[in-house]
Amino acid sequence: MQRSEWQQLLQPVSDFLGCATPTSWLAQAARPESLPTLLRDHLICELKAAQSAMYLIRRYAVDDNSGDALLQWLKPFEDFTYRQQGDWRALAGLTLKKSMIPKASSRYAQDLIDKMVLLIKEELHHFYQVLEVMEANGITYEKTTSSRYAKGLLRHVRTYEPAAMVDKLICGAYIEARSCERFAKLAPLLPEKIADFYISLLRSEARHYQDYLALAQQVTETDISERVVFFGEIEAGLILTPDANFKFHSGCPLTMVTEQSAA
Repeated sequence: MQRSEWQQLLQPVSDFLGCATPTSWLAQAARPESLPTLLRDHLICELKAAQSAMYLIRRYAVDDNSGDALLQWLKPFEDFTYRQQGDWRALAGLTLKKSMIPKASSRYAQDLIDKMVLLIKEELHHFYQVLEVMEANGITYEKTTSSRYAKGLLRHVRTYEPAAMVDKLICGAYIEARSCERFAKLAPLLPEKIADFYISLLRSEARHYQDYLALAQQVTETDISERVVFFGEIEAGLILTPDANFKFHSGCPLTMVTEQSAA
């Protein structure tokens, strides 16, 4: 993808997000010693994105048998990530082997299934690609703690339906949009092969956030603009405030803030 093409792709993402990634985060990310942390957390983020999409399908769109098939699809990835079981190379090519049966009572179920199954396929493929990048750079997989980011968004989700579903979808849109923005910002700071990989992810990530937003509006007759603005402010706050836990979606690194204050 040419630079002009991916910059054009990013314009709607930048317009959607309430702020740009701070330079202090980028400075921390550019340090060679940060690469293992970035890649390990990126790996976890890909799996969590797939899990979130799976939850939405199981909760809102399919019958129990279809839901069980989704669980079995993700299980080898979860076993490797959380229980450190299995060889990561065996994850190549694992796919969903059952058609999803939509709930007859849901007017949006089929669209939710179509968009989220595609998202899961792409995120799991990206998960495997990150493992390949880690292998090529001599970085072993290790368990890592979660950042505050996703929890910081999801704690504001309303507790009644369909409002809860709308809010979860909007949160998904912000997570995907921020991922897209950071891939682009990181690319010039990383080794060429990793940079090329991150640029290759931009198109799918940009589509994912748009799919989440479209679904959020589809499931309710109420305009979602106010909630989009609300979560945009929450998301920007998480990105712009000091954060002691440097991760792919973390805020301003506390170590960088401390160093700048001392200087």
